[in-house]
Amino acid sequence: MAIKIRKEDALEYHSSSPAGKIEIRPTKMMSSQVDLALAYSPGVAEPCKEIAKNKEDVYKYTAKGNLVGVISNGTAVLGLGNIGPEASKPVMEGKGVLFKKFAGIDVFDIEVDEEDPDKFIQIVKALEPTFGGINLEDIKAPESFKIERVLREQMKIPVMHDDQHGTAIISSAALLNALIVVGKKIEELKIVVNGAGGAAMACTDLYVGLGARKENIVMLDSKGVLRKDKIDPESMKARYATDKKIDTLDEAIVGADMFLGLSTADVFTPDMLKKMANKPIVFALANPDPEIPYQLAMDTRDDVVMATGRSDHPNQVNNVLGFPYIFRGALDVRATAINEEMKLAAVKALAELTKEAVPEMVIKAYGNKPITFGSDYLIPKPLDPRLITTISPAVAKAAMDSGVARVKIDDWEAYKVELQSRIGIDNRLMARVIARARRAPKRVVFAEADHPKILKAAQMVIDEGIGYPILLGNKARIEALVLENKLDLRDTPIIDPYHEADTRHEYAAMLFEKRKRKGITMVNARQLMYDRNYYGAMMVETGAADALISGLTNDYPKTILPALHILGVEEGINRVAGMYIISNAKGTYFFADTTVNLNPTAEELVEIVGLAARAVKYFDYEPKVAVLSYSNFGSSRGGVPEKTRKAVELAKKKYPDLIIDGELQANVALNAELLSEVYPFSSLNGHSANTLIFPDLASGNIAYKLLMELGGAEAIGPILVGMNKAVHVLQVGSSIREIFNMVAIAVIDAQSQSAKAQQ
Repeated sequence: MAIKIRKEDALEYHSSSPAGKIEIRPTKMMSSQVDLALAYSPGVAEPCKEIAKNKEDVYKYTAKGNLVGVISNGTAVLGLGNIGPEASKPVMEGKGVLFKKFAGIDVFDIEVDEEDPDKFIQIVKALEPTFGGINLEDIKAPESFKIERVLREQMKIPVMHDDQHGTAIISSAALLNALIVVGKKIEELKIVVNGAGGAAMACTDLYVGLGARKENIVMLDSKGVLRKDKIDPESMKARYATDKKIDTLDEAIVGADMFLGLSTADVFTPDMLKKMANKPIVFALANPDPEIPYQLAMDTRDDVVMATGRSDHPNQVNNVLGFPYIFRGALDVRATAINEEMKLAAVKALAELTKEAVPEMVIKAYGNKPITFGSDYLIPKPLDPRLITTISPAVAKAAMDSGVARVKIDDWEAYKVELQSRIGIDNRLMARVIARARRAPKRVVFAEADHPKILKAAQMVIDEGIGYPILLGNKARIEALVLENKLDLRDTPIIDPYHEADTRHEYAAMLFEKRKRKGITMVNARQLMYDRNYYGAMMVETGAADALISGLTNDYPKTILPALHILGVEEGINRVAGMYIISNAKGTYFFADTTVNLNPTAEELVEIVGLAARAVKYFDYEPKVAVLSYSNFGSSRGGVPEKTRKAVELAKKKYPDLIIDGELQANVALNAELLSEVYPFSSLNGHSANTLIFPDLASGNIAYKLLMELGGAEAIGPILVGMNKAVHVLQVGSSIREIFNMVAIAVIDAQSQSAKAQQ
């Protein structure tokens, strides 16, 4: 359904305080006289002197390397025409917002009151010391051609007119995938381009760069077909003039394989569509109304593969899929240009990303409808978080390979982590976990494999190379779900305990031996082995699998009990604990116990502290532990403060090298400045706690769920710590990404268990 925008809503949105859509914020502290002196006079003189000696140091001491100028003269704004620079400012601010949101790039929008192309060029070129790159926007043709060409020749920073090249890059990616869908080759494709402006020229140029042949292309402007015998040979349009003796779109379209429209609404009729070749590709990109309405095209031919510029139809050719990430990659290697190699790299990266499994968060954002590669999904969705880690590295590498990069990237995995952090996604921990899991994949048994989420997560496990899934459940149902969800799990073993009588009896005998003095008879044991949680746990116990994942559809206690009965706790440990990893823009935090121990005593809290601290170290963080209460160092009385205070005393004796303190209120524990100011004697002085121990299950559970829902935090867990073997219990209703994360953690847990066994 198309999004309806009321004029009043739009005006209120832009005028509400503060007016506009962007603001500038300082990136350094300015809370003292010293800060001010460092930021400005006299301290600012020092970087000025360094830059005067070496101009490249401007990237070291200023924001130039992450700053793009979005520049327009307002001569071709949206579909509104030449409305002037002031009227273009809302659009330029909007472009700045997209740069920031999708790629972490800062923008100054500059609206220039100058239509003379030579003077405009002079103005923009003079701004080179300020910016790391220039995004030209909404400048009318043919002046835009000259402006971009001259600026690219004269400037040593990336310059791109996004109206032209952004559209070209996105539509080229869509074309590559459309060719796969229709089973045609680009070098044989007969293409009709309706429109001869900047975007049309850029698209056609890039198609030729991908292998399309000029002799197979017919281009039209508002007067008709561009013919060699009727066009000025010095015109930019001349390079796509044809020898064919045709004049109209109706003539040109006969037998064509592709129609590319960058013109006006409703110029492409159903009769014209019927004249195209079989399985025609139609990219009707006029906005807001395409050259032929989407539904009309679908009703006219059932074999058409179509893209438009609209968000309410499949395959939206949206420039936001390109420009933020292209500039991100160019800036990060200090490229001197955005060349053809970089554009083609972006095209191919986009096309390849479309073929990968779509993250659940993207599916949710687009109405929970299945999204898989095909005629309705030729290019990724704009909200796909993988775009930045797919396109930017491809562009950066192409810049390096083509010789326009001034700095080089050596560690591409670290670069991807940096890219994620730029847009507020702190996946550093999970990036490390996944990389570690990938080094030694393990066999992971899924006890609830008859659930689509589990199967999709299993597919991700295979695709990411972190493990080898084993699926438990009814084979016919699982195979039907695999087929329904278009998954490639053909070689994945499926085990139905009901049909494994010999193994089931063997496992039952083992369970009876383990639990015969704890209330389980042989009859009970045989019955329990029909339960996939018991069966899966026994697979891990016997070495038939390395890790168990369950809990998506069952209560936590029902899921953990079979694992405790069969696998038990680690030697030397009296209990297990549940821990969540909470990540937000401020960093990564570890919460314990959030799932297992209802109301632990002080002594039991000490065990939880030890388990949590060890787990935090395992994830490559130094634990800085705060035992939480509603009191700060005796400021209030009650059972909770007394219990937590005692736990800290005992923990300090048991773990003398651990940074730990309490009892502490949560805000004080997380605010290092406040802690050092009010409680300078604290062992946490100078630190912000990253490991929070809750006094009871209720407070821990409530805290992490509130953060997930209200605080915009990502929660990874619950992670079961203290088990004898790798078993991890999902939260009921976990997303596919959350399941995948738990599998990655289970794999490295299994790696650790394997290393211990070898020792």
